[in-house]
Amino acid sequence: MLGLFHKEKYTHLDENKTKDALIICPSCKKEISRSDAVINNYICTYCGSYFRIRTKNRIRMVCDRGTFEPWFEDMESENPLDFPGYEEKLRAVKEKTGLKEGVSVGQGNIFGEEVCIGICDARFLMGSMGHVVGEKITCAIERATQRRLPVVLFCCSGGARMQEGIISLMQMAKTAAALKRHSEEGLLSVTVLTDPTTGGVTASFAMLGDIILAEPNALIGFAGPRVIEQTIGQKLPDGFQSAEFQMEHGFVDCVVERDDLKKILYQILKSHRISGRNKGFSCFTEEIVKFSPRETAKERLFQEQAKTAWEKVKESRNIKRPSAYSYIHLIFDDFLEFHGDRYFGDDKAVVGGIGWIYGQPVTVIGVQKGNDAKECAYRNYGMPSPEGYRKALRLMKQAEKFHRPVVCFVNTAGAYPGKEAEERGQGEAIARNLYEMSGLKVPVLAILTGEGGSGGALGLSVANEVWMLENAVYSVLSPEGFASILWKDGKRAQEAARIMGITADELKRLQVIDKVIPEYGGINEDTVKDVAGYLKSSMVEFLQKYGQMSGDEIAAQRYGRFRKY
Repeated sequence: MLGLFHKEKYTHLDENKTKDALIICPSCKKEISRSDAVINNYICTYCGSYFRIRTKNRIRMVCDRGTFEPWFEDMESENPLDFPGYEEKLRAVKEKTGLKEGVSVGQGNIFGEEVCIGICDARFLMGSMGHVVGEKITCAIERATQRRLPVVLFCCSGGARMQEGIISLMQMAKTAAALKRHSEEGLLSVTVLTDPTTGGVTASFAMLGDIILAEPNALIGFAGPRVIEQTIGQKLPDGFQSAEFQMEHGFVDCVVERDDLKKILYQILKSHRISGRNKGFSCFTEEIVKFSPRETAKERLFQEQAKTAWEKVKESRNIKRPSAYSYIHLIFDDFLEFHGDRYFGDDKAVVGGIGWIYGQPVTVIGVQKGNDAKECAYRNYGMPSPEGYRKALRLMKQAEKFHRPVVCFVNTAGAYPGKEAEERGQGEAIARNLYEMSGLKVPVLAILTGEGGSGGALGLSVANEVWMLENAVYSVLSPEGFASILWKDGKRAQEAARIMGITADELKRLQVIDKVIPEYGGINEDTVKDVAGYLKSSMVEFLQKYGQMSGDEIAAQRYGRFRKY
């Protein structure tokens, strides 16, 4: 950890101070020049730790020059509890910081994208949330709702303002309610968690963004380390409650380096602006290139001999078979990955985020199995846990809110059957996906790229259309499991594969799938670009087809697709 537990030693940098002044990094204790720190976006040039930065410098770093317009600057602070010395303390901190309160709100542009911005400043009573802070944030969100603006909130707080007691507590409910109304209008909110974000701010607006970003190593938690240690005497390990810890445990979408923050915010704002404006799925802004496979790939297609069902099972399990990431990066531009289920963790077997296809933003989800032994172990061999299904569903519901189509790449032997998965509700998580996916009012496309194992695969495949690569398989159970249950002999798996009806051709005949994707003789590093090109061209046709339908029609078509079985 880089200085997270030395709060009183932090230096707030101001570019207007003497440029050649030396400051001491609170983490590595080395002296650096103030000008170097400013040029380096207030990051220590020796150890990389982040300094807390002032409101005006945050505005300068994030907003286009001269575009920020402050709102609600003249709200007067009060002393609702007549707390002794509070008014004098407020006057002193106002004079020292030049701020009128602990948060500044207003409207600005991020690479031309209009946005409502709120910035908490730790210099003002540790960014604590008093009634004026809550009121300014609420008023800003309400004005953003009226003007149909996205909201970006930079959070930094020690929690509730003790001098205001229960009135401070009420700000949590008030700000949350304002964000609820903003969300119900189909508008985007992004929170950026900086060091520290704790207490009532964490338990209200900070954790309610559609997308939650965090700066590296920021302290994020409900009860801060000091409170935990004083209350229950528990000593916390290094890294506990860091931004990285929160992402690992499912509560943060992405940890973003400060140098990249403006670019990432722009990418998020742009994708949601286009989706929200068009409310359709065929408004491509780039020239669409029709796919034509290489001649050698065509030749391989005709030379291939038909594989048996068992051979296709073995092919679908090949560790070298391209992964979800392979297709995502070949088909989509500027893929931005998001993490976590907002409940427990970030399942490494399921990846998801937003990508672009010819200018159309798409929510992309995939089961990432791995292409070597180390990655397979890291990805749990492509077997999703409950938090993987819940992450996928969270991203799908977000896609529905912002009128964004969904594409799922499925390659799993099945849902993870371990003790921990059962304790966390594996069955409920899959059932919830089936329930919610059935009614999504945006088009959903599922592509089986390898194994489609039982309910674990179906939990990501309740789609308007289901496609399969020609050597993929999709089954109620593995052939080994099928043979063991029916015949008490797992060695008859090859025979089971032959009669189970699990290949793409057989499932197309049964109308379980809609399209068979050619592999041009067998998918590998030589043919994956051809397969991805075919998929991309077919996806455009899919999006254009469903772009002509209303949300209700899309959901009804999906219901009818599964109703016929």
